[in-house]
Order: sequence, then C-alpha cells, then structure tokens
Amino acid sequence: MKPLIKVAFIALLVGVLFGFQQDKPPRLQVFLLIGQSNMAGRGIPEAEDQQPNPRIWMLTKEETWVPARDPMHFDKPKVIGVGPGFPFAKRLAAAYPRLNIGLVPCAVGGSGIDVWKPGAYYEPTKSYPYDDALRRAKKALENGELAGFLWHQGESDSHPEKSDVYGQKLAELVQRFRNDLNAPHVPFVVGTLGDFIVSRNPHAKTINETLQQATKTIPNSYFVLASGLTHKGDSTHFDTPSARTLGQRYAEVFIQRKLLKTKP
Repeated sequence: MKPLIKVAFIALLVGVLFGFQQDKPPRLQVFLLIGQSNMAGRGIPEAEDQQPNPRIWMLTKEETWVPARDPMHFDKPKVIGVGPGFPFAKRLAAAYPRLNIGLVPCAVGGSGIDVWKPGAYYEPTKSYPYDDALRRAKKALENGELAGFLWHQGESDSHPEKSDVYGQKLAELVQRFRNDLNAPHVPFVVGTLGDFIVSRNPHAKTINETLQQATKTIPNSYFVLASGLTHKGDSTHFDTPSARTLGQRYAEVFIQRKLLKTKP
C-alpha cells in the first residue's frame, strides 16, 4: 500500500472508530438538571460553551447520547442558551480525571413547583415537567448511575400565596424523585435566586431563605448561593458568565463535600 493511501486509510479508520465511540458513551455518572429557565439556561452561547469535552455527554430531546454543548435544553427553542449544567460538568471533569458525566436536561422555563408532580401539564411548553423528567432519567440510567439532582427554581413561586408553602412542596418533590428513581441517598442540590430578583421582590427573598432552611431538614441536600451574579439585561435570567459561575458553584458542592464515589 502506498504511503499516502495508507495514511488516508488509517485516518478514515480512526474517524470511523471515533464516530462509533461517540455513539456509544461509557458508563456515566448521571446528573438530572431540573427546575425552570435559569437551570435551562438563557445566556448567549460563546465558543467555549460549544466546545465538547470527551468525558461529558448529554441526553438529547430524542433521548440519545451526544457530546454535551450549550445550549442543551429544548424547553423553549427560541430563547434557550447557556445554563449552569455544562459548566458544572466541566468543573467536575477537571477535578475528577476518571469521571464520565451524563447530563439529563429537563428544566422547563416558567414552570412553578406545582407542575413538578405526576400528571401535571404545563401549557406554555405543552409538556409534563415531572413525568418527562422521570422518563428521561430512567432512559439515562440504562447507561449509568444517578449521581445527583441539580434544582434551580422559584421565580414563578415568588408570590405571597406561594412562597410561604414552598418549603413543604420542595420536600415533597425531593422525596418523590428519590422514591420514583430508587435514589434515597442521592445528593439533591438547590440554587438560590439571583440578587437582581430578590432586590425587587420580597417574596423571592422568602424563597431563598426557604431553600437554605430546607437543606437543614432534607437529608443529603445542599444549597448553592447565587449571590453576586448578574442578569442578561432582563432582570430575570443569568447572563453567560454568571450561568457558568453558578454551574461551577454547584460542582464545588460535590467536590468539597466529596459526594461522588469516584476518586479525584
């Protein structure tokens, strides 16, 4: 075989094998991304947000695994963008060189906590947030082990008739997910609402206080502060740098508290 032909053949073979491996991810540590728009992500994607990492995968809308990149959610296609999920995974991957990560995007923009229960339909996205998340999680777990829940939600519940009962509903949601996925000890990490929301809505402050208090009574639960982060100009959604920072803060909970079975 001539040298040039041999090189081309080897390159083609490597490409085929690499493509095959891309369709067949290894066993994954699976993380469920749940909540509303600030978990789904509304930041403007930049080059670094779309650069894949060979050890980070995401479950598509069609429930197939592909290399992760932002935007990864599909709740509101016209406005999806950078969220905390991919930056979370990149920080974990850097801390755990042997870790293979599977992200399951399930957040639904605008969804209140009341639609995160069995059978609840959310008209704006024509979806069943809880039922869809449960189905997608079970599909993902065919290829891995559930390692964590990441929850960011509460903007839609920052109202006088909702914020006071948020803690009870959150505890019920955590228990429901753990029961339905047979995951009684899997870490559940919640994020607080941004300062830019709290500054104009006292009921958002109640939500934040509730989120922090809930982690004192819900086993294996932790909170992440969104303090100091900025919005994208709409006073509601984190901008791209803030979404990345929030994701890294979620990751630090797992790193600092040694919540993963994999060794660094």
